[in-house]
Amino acid sequence: MRLSDAPKGAQAVVKTVTDAHPADPIAQRLRDLGFVAGEPVRLVARGPLGGDPLLIQIGSTRFALRRNEAERVEVSVEGAA
Repeated sequence: MRLSDAPKGAQAVVKTVTDAHPADPIAQRLRDLGFVAGEPVRLVARGPLGGDPLLIQIGSTRFALRRNEAERVEVSVEGAA
């Protein structure tokens, strides 16, 4: 599941960050910020009408991500099959 599709408040674990193209600077920046395999994350809130930005929490740090950035992060949601 993509982080952008996770339900609000869902606890999830990062599986991978997908590069849109070779040497993708956005995907690298996400990894630098802590979106790495095994890291627990939570979708805290969505922007108006379910749009941008998405408020994501890793540990005690919160990030506002655009939907297209969150689509690059693949997660497994706890309790999901």
